[in-house]
Parts: sequence; structure tokens; C-alpha cells
Amino acid sequence: MHRRPGPWPSAISPNTTGIAVRGGAVAGRALAVAVLVLAALLPFAAGPGRAVASDIPPVPLAQNAANPLAARPWGVYTGPADSVYPAWQQATGADKELLAKVALRARVRWLGTWIPAGQIAAKIQQYVAQAQAGDPDVVVPMAIFRLWPHGEGAKSQPVTAAQQRAYRAWIDQAAAGIGAARVAMVLEPDLAVALTGWRPAVRMKLASYAASVFSALPHTTVYLDAGDADWLPVDRAVAMLTRAGVAKVRGFALGATHYGSLASEVGYGQQLVSALAEAGLGTKHFVVDTADNGKPFTFSQYWAAHPHGDFDAAQACRTTAETHCVTLGVPPTWQVANSRWGLSRSLRAAAARSADGYLWFGRPWLYRQAAPFLLNRTLQVARTTPY
Repeated sequence: MHRRPGPWPSAISPNTTGIAVRGGAVAGRALAVAVLVLAALLPFAAGPGRAVASDIPPVPLAQNAANPLAARPWGVYTGPADSVYPAWQQATGADKELLAKVALRARVRWLGTWIPAGQIAAKIQQYVAQAQAGDPDVVVPMAIFRLWPHGEGAKSQPVTAAQQRAYRAWIDQAAAGIGAARVAMVLEPDLAVALTGWRPAVRMKLASYAASVFSALPHTTVYLDAGDADWLPVDRAVAMLTRAGVAKVRGFALGATHYGSLASEVGYGQQLVSALAEAGLGTKHFVVDTADNGKPFTFSQYWAAHPHGDFDAAQACRTTAETHCVTLGVPPTWQVANSRWGLSRSLRAAAARSADGYLWFGRPWLYRQAAPFLLNRTLQVARTTPY
């Protein structure tokens, strides 16, 4: 089988300002008015994840009727950590309308090593409380990124016994913070980086521990990161997911740090679903990141065009006519088979069967997908999105 290029992870340098929170009660009337205005401008922008009867696609969804993300509101982060919402608050005119395309949509909040184990439970509780704003039916989106105490660049360094204990303690505290809240979790983005690092089995065992702990929570839906369609061959992805505990969770996540097309990710996801079932791991489902693939391209295409470039800081689209550049993709939604997303009939059917949602766990509004916030880049990806 042809080996695709990879893995080439994003060099994540998370900010240290702590957990993000939704200001449902804090933002008050200003947020409500803004969301209503945005709803008139942008389909699916207001109330991400809410069902709209007229928009439900003709493809039958009964095969995925147990989708835990469907027909529920998704929490919108209005805190300061990524600077997106404060920038929208301070903006005026056209800039405010553009920033609303990011600030008022459900963005997955990343949580990791930069929050100490002694603080993570309280931080998550605060995030959940403000994201739900008193409505326990709201799905709170989050990503757990805790495998890299010294960053992915240190992947070849041993993970000491003390670090392994610290990982498990952090996970236990994070789970205590979540409790019975309704959460959609992307577990360990860039998990595939571990395959080329020090003793991959150690990090896979840690991820499996996290999968066990989080999946035991009553309303937390876990998706282990499986990379991207242009990263691992199916057989290698299946082996990785198996070792990382996919049997214990609902499924897997695709597209966190690459920019592949929605069609390629859905097709790849369906291949993984079939392969996992054949391996005796049950019927799995998946989510796809669509934050940055409005004008998709592969890893190979990027390096062919930019041999001295920076994949993690790939160029944002400058015009709506430009292709193979970074811009916002499909807005966060559980209506995965909607015809407006441009999937073929067969891929829409595959999505209806196996995809739970299109989430925004990529972060094209941040420098190198990590930090800090880049205002001009955010305006570019908002201005050029086809959605």
C-alpha cells in the first residue's frame, strides 16, 4: 500500500491563560442580539448544533439515530483565552460581522499540560457552567491534549514513570471536573505523532487509560484522534486506535491539524469504520474538523507548492477565488448529510450512517494553530470562506 507522507504534527505551544468559558450569562443581551443578527447573515451560525427542520437533508438519518450530538445546542466559547470573542466585542462594522463567523460558533476548547492537575477540575467546572449557562442539555466541546508534557518536539524523549503517574492524575482530575456534564471530547489530537516517538506503546497505554476514564462518565462522548486522510494508511490507523482504546469509546476524530477536504475525510472515516468493525471493535462513529478546510489541500500539495513553507502556518486565502489555502469550512453542525456541504450522494449516505458531527477543533485563527490570536488572519479566513 502506498505510504502517504506523515506524520507531520503541528508544533503546539498552548497559551497559559487557563480554561475558556462561555459567557451565556455574562454576555447577556449583547450576545443574544449578535447571534440573532448573525443568524440572518449566516445559515447555521446561530445556535450551533440546533436542529432546523427545513435544513434536514433528504438522506435518512435513522441509521445514526443514537447520535449523542444531534438536535442539541452546542456551547459557544466567549472567554478570553484565545482572544476571539473579545476581538469580536471590540470590533465594529464589517470587521465585527466577519469576526462573528468565528466568535459566535462552537469552537472546541483545548485543555492540556499548561493547566496543572490541581487546577484542571475547577477550570473545567467553570467552563462547563458558563458554556451551558444553566441548560444541562448543552453539549460542551473540548479537546484533551495531555500526552506531551514538553511538547511534540520532544517526542523522542522518554516518558518517565513520574510523568506517566502525572498524566493519570491529571486525567482523573479532569474527569472529576466534567462529572455528569454533557461533553463532546476529542481525545489527544495528533496522537499519531507518538508512533514515531519514544516507545509508542507507552503513550498508547496512557491514551487508553484516558479513554477508559472519560468513557465511564455518564454523558461524555469520546472520539480518539485518528489523524487525517493524508496521514496514516487505514491499517496503521486501526492498529493505533486499537492500542489507544477505541473499543471503549464511541469513535474517532479526523482533521485536527491538516487541511484535507471534507469528502476525503468522510471517505477515509468510513474506511476506518469498516476496518474497525472487521477487527471486532464494534460499530464506531467519527467527527471531522472543518474549521480550516474550506479550500482544502493535502500535505503533499502544500509542500509541492511551498517547499520552504510552514505547514502549521499555511497561507490563509486572500480572495474567494483562491484555492488550496486556509479558510473556514463547514460551520459546526451535527447535520452531516446536508446537501449544502457538497458531498456526493454516496458520501452523504456514509456521513449519515457514521459521522456524528463536523466540529471546529482546528484553530486557524491562532498562530501555527496554537497561539497567539492573529486578528488579520482571522479576518482573512472569515472573509474568504465559501460558507
